[in-house]
Amino acid sequence: MADEIRFDGRVAIVTGAGGGLGRAHALLLASRGAKVVVNDLGGAIDGTGGSQTAAQKVVDEIKAAGGEAVASYDGVHTTEGAQNIVKTAVSTFGTLDIVINNAGILRDVSLMKMTEEDWNKVIGVHLTGGYNVTKAAFPTLREKGYGRIVFTSSAAGLYGNFGQCNYSAAKLGLVGLCNSVEEEGRKYNIFANCIAPVAVTRMTETLPGFSAMGDKLKPEQVAPLVAYLCSDKCKVSGEVFAVGGGYLSRVAIVEAAGVFLDQTTIESVAANLESARDLSKARPFGNAMEAAGAMMQKAMTR
Repeated sequence: MADEIRFDGRVAIVTGAGGGLGRAHALLLASRGAKVVVNDLGGAIDGTGGSQTAAQKVVDEIKAAGGEAVASYDGVHTTEGAQNIVKTAVSTFGTLDIVINNAGILRDVSLMKMTEEDWNKVIGVHLTGGYNVTKAAFPTLREKGYGRIVFTSSAAGLYGNFGQCNYSAAKLGLVGLCNSVEEEGRKYNIFANCIAPVAVTRMTETLPGFSAMGDKLKPEQVAPLVAYLCSDKCKVSGEVFAVGGGYLSRVAIVEAAGVFLDQTTIESVAANLESARDLSKARPFGNAMEAAGAMMQKAMTR
């Protein structure tokens, strides 16, 4: 196909690619010509243990289909691990173009039962891991003047979920990280976007209602969006997309039109709160300075 989107000559890192969503991303990119670093620590869902089996199996799948790939068994939760992942890409394939931050673990427990380790481990893999890998990759992307980065957020991060304070905090944190990376990367032609996927994977198959949706919510239905966001055809940056089961939608943090108080008192806030909550004329902002500037402009002209 003349209009087929391909990745010939591109090198991609996919973290957490030993199964589920990461595997689907890696296989699709490789099938379209990308050289892929398949990264996976190979641990359990809670982040314990490790094995080379998962990553190597995906590499073998890619090679069997005629593609190029190399395995990486480093953990994203450490600076050294992230640097090793990037070194694997550059030393094996000579460069780096695409980073898909997908690695994740779960330690679901209610707030009052959550241990410090439960919190730190989940934040460490999802949020700190996304930071570590992106920072390690950034110099190469900046030097070549090209990069595509995808962060994996979640509906739990966007909206919250019972028993997932650690996971939700990490996943919304990735949205903030993505937005700031997009700001810093724009002049270097580095784009960054987020996905909030819904798919049946090892991490979700035990959740209520998910196990029966295996045929409807396949990881392979998420991968095409990720691949497009990683392509040179993509001109979108700094956005979040909900995706899964054939569904695709932009998600945005918006601000209402708001109201100005005649008097800044507790009683005035109480009297005007419902008007301030009205989202009928809500709008998104491109960055923090744009949002603050809009408020200051209103204050100056009221």
